[in-house]
Amino acid sequence: MKVTIKSLVLMLTVCCVLFAAAACGDGTAKPSQPTKGEIFVYVAAPLSGFQANGGQTVLGGARLAAEQINRAGGLLGYKVTIVGLDDQSDSDVALAVAEEIKAKIAEGRQVLGVIGHYNSGQTINAMEIYKDLPLIVITPTSSEVSLTQKGYLNFFRVNASDLTQAQVDAEFLVNTLGARRVAVIYNDDPYGQGLGQLLADDLLALGAEVALRLQVAVEQSNFDAEIPQIVAAQPDAVFYAGYEVEAPYLRAALVQAGVTIPFLASDGAFLAATIDEAGGTAEGIYVSSFAPSPKTVADAAWIKDYQAVEYRNPDTYSINGYSAVEVLAEGVKKAGSFNSVQVANAIRALPGVETPMGSLSYNEVGDLRQQTIYIFQVQSGDWVQVYPKP
Repeated sequence: MKVTIKSLVLMLTVCCVLFAAAACGDGTAKPSQPTKGEIFVYVAAPLSGFQANGGQTVLGGARLAAEQINRAGGLLGYKVTIVGLDDQSDSDVALAVAEEIKAKIAEGRQVLGVIGHYNSGQTINAMEIYKDLPLIVITPTSSEVSLTQKGYLNFFRVNASDLTQAQVDAEFLVNTLGARRVAVIYNDDPYGQGLGQLLADDLLALGAEVALRLQVAVEQSNFDAEIPQIVAAQPDAVFYAGYEVEAPYLRAALVQAGVTIPFLASDGAFLAATIDEAGGTAEGIYVSSFAPSPKTVADAAWIKDYQAVEYRNPDTYSINGYSAVEVLAEGVKKAGSFNSVQVANAIRALPGVETPMGSLSYNEVGDLRQQTIYIFQVQSGDWVQVYPKP
């Protein structure tokens, strides 16, 4: 084939046009893809067992945040890879998870942080290892007060502490529901025990009476021994500090015994199971929460993106997992580094990270400067936010 100057110019022109079309697509600039390697973020939460749904909502939110970060070019040019690790809601397993992450760092894996753990008990145990590792820990839901009183330099949370939850819940019981005698029931882990004590103290400070203090077991589903004690105490409201695996059964047992006074459960019960497992008695239950419902703060595009990543709808604490990764990413951007000390200092210096949970900023110990508790009620079989008024 004979190539003339004219035909050569024509071919070059066509190639340039095709290259430009491939590069530009619809004419808009495309963000660069991560090219420098991978940076790992672990999500440590119950991914199996009785709290699997809660842990999986956190993991789903984290995955969506990472997918959006990577779509925009990654973090400092690195792809953010989310790895879920199952702590099974067990503190010994949580320690094993922390040791696994420690081993990965020793092998040379570039680990930026841990989003976890889901429960306070597991976080308390695992932090004894994490505190000495070059990473950032951001819990999505652990609320036990002492976690930010231990001097950790690499620990943060996107949720309020139980000091705030107890105060808001006590005020809601007394000032909104008009309760004067409250039965305070709590489960036997650090979260339930701590929150139960704080709630009782706040009730007394408000001039109300603690009609009964009663401890039950995690995963307890039969309350035949406890119901007579609650009835005898003659409370005008019940507060329960525990999880969705106990709350619906306690509520059902109360209703079956003819006790239909207001029932307020803590954030650990803010899951669909509290409604689904209550045997038709969930209507009217109140539950406090660390985050707004995805239905009220996420737009259609966010929900569509979540469904594409997780193949299911967002649930209760998807917002928390998502927001925790956002905080971590903003700390890296401000620090311009993956160095954990620099990132931690940057997070504490951030004026506010805009998230679906609102603008999050931190004090020196890793607690939020502005802490919000939401209260929902079961109305027509679904959670409806009643405080703050949406």
